[in-house]
Amino acid sequence: MSRRLPLISVLIAASLCLAASYGLRFSLMESQQWVGLCVEAPQRLACEIRAGLGWLIHLRVLAWAALLSAVLAFVLPGRWGWRLAVPALLLGLPALVLYSASLAAFAVVLALLRLVRAPQPAQAL
Repeated sequence: MSRRLPLISVLIAASLCLAASYGLRFSLMESQQWVGLCVEAPQRLACEIRAGLGWLIHLRVLAWAALLSAVLAFVLPGRWGWRLAVPALLLGLPALVLYSASLAAFAVVLALLRLVRAPQPAQAL
């Protein structure tokens, strides 16, 4: 297995996550069609999802989760840190797109720094 394969798969997943986040933002959150429909019938499933996502955005849940994961990933050594940096990145990108840029930018930078950090050699005792 190539050494770059995990990094390439993370980049593909991040691209798909970013595209889905922009699609969600512009098709559900900012669409004038849904604003009118949700005023008339707020009990629709899409309107409830829109309202729940609005609360997630307002409380910055995605951004705080990404920041917590990124800080833990930055501190943890080895594979565990790298594996925790992936969800931090995949939570931070939607938080950037969905109006929580202040915390999410820091989380994404930390996660990316952890993903590209060179592995440290094992120390002999």
